[in-house]
Amino acid sequence: MIKLLPITLAVAASLCAAGHAAAQTKIKVADSFPVGHYLPRYFTTPMMERLKADPAAKGIEFEYYPAEQLGKAKDLLSLTQSGLVDVAYVGPGFVSDKMPLSVVAELPLPYTGSCQATLAYWNLAKPGGLLDKKEFAPNGVRLLFTIVLPPYQVITRKPFASLKDLEGMKIRASGSAKELLLKELKAVPVLMPTPEVYESLSRGTIDGVLFPFNSLAPYGIDKLSKSGTIGSNFGSYVANWVISEKRYQSLPPALQKDLAAMGDELTRSVCKQVERDEAGDVDKTRAAGVQLKPLSPADQQALEQVAAQVATDWAQKLDRRGKSGTEVLNAFKAGLQAK
Repeated sequence: MIKLLPITLAVAASLCAAGHAAAQTKIKVADSFPVGHYLPRYFTTPMMERLKADPAAKGIEFEYYPAEQLGKAKDLLSLTQSGLVDVAYVGPGFVSDKMPLSVVAELPLPYTGSCQATLAYWNLAKPGGLLDKKEFAPNGVRLLFTIVLPPYQVITRKPFASLKDLEGMKIRASGSAKELLLKELKAVPVLMPTPEVYESLSRGTIDGVLFPFNSLAPYGIDKLSKSGTIGSNFGSYVANWVISEKRYQSLPPALQKDLAAMGDELTRSVCKQVERDEAGDVDKTRAAGVQLKPLSPADQQALEQVAAQVATDWAQKLDRRGKSGTEVLNAFKAGLQAK
């Protein structure tokens, strides 16, 4: 028995090491989107499927936790930082205390569609970019891929005909940029995570939302709404997928290279797909009974004037906190004009 003891301990140590190695090959992916939502379908699923087939990812297993199974949207950044999650969807609008500059693409600036803003933002936030240096890297995470959704519209439970009608309405917003805009329009911004919107709208806790057409049906908002704008820009939303820098550095170099290439490819292709989807989403919204009308020329001009001031105020407020708001805003504007 005495002679067998070292062998038994060695085997136990080996099994323990093997179990530790196996744990290291698991990558936990988490988001807050409902099952079936188009963004995980366009981003998360292709990423996992392609990496499973990647020789550089041999032995790596994915565990996917959708629909806030591992935490609320506002908690996913901290869960990634702590190592409880490896790859997570992080909306900077929900963590503006930690990533205030990263909501720059949510400002109601003059652009249309998704790709124009997405690519301008991607160039700032991807590894090595201005936003990466100022916020992603300091937070211990690396951007994998991103999308800036098409411009948000006002969608309400009751009919409205002008911006004046929005005064006093409680409108759900996500992030400081849209909150500032609503205040300037004399509406009452209500900040809340997207999964809570349906119940709040159905109970009348809020009167409406700022939402893109792509997201109305997945959350059932179209079924509760009566009126909406079309063709305006009340801001947008940035959806980022990040990986903890520590986890990224633990991956084989070949896999790191493949992830970087995939991130650029998915960012460019998904924004195009979202743009193609939007026309059909507008039709679905109308079919659900929502009356969509463009703002009058006078209201549209007023909105653009307010929006320009909101962007300037947003930047200057961050400047006063030593956060380079104007630098980031100007860099994003320049990116919007780049070909």
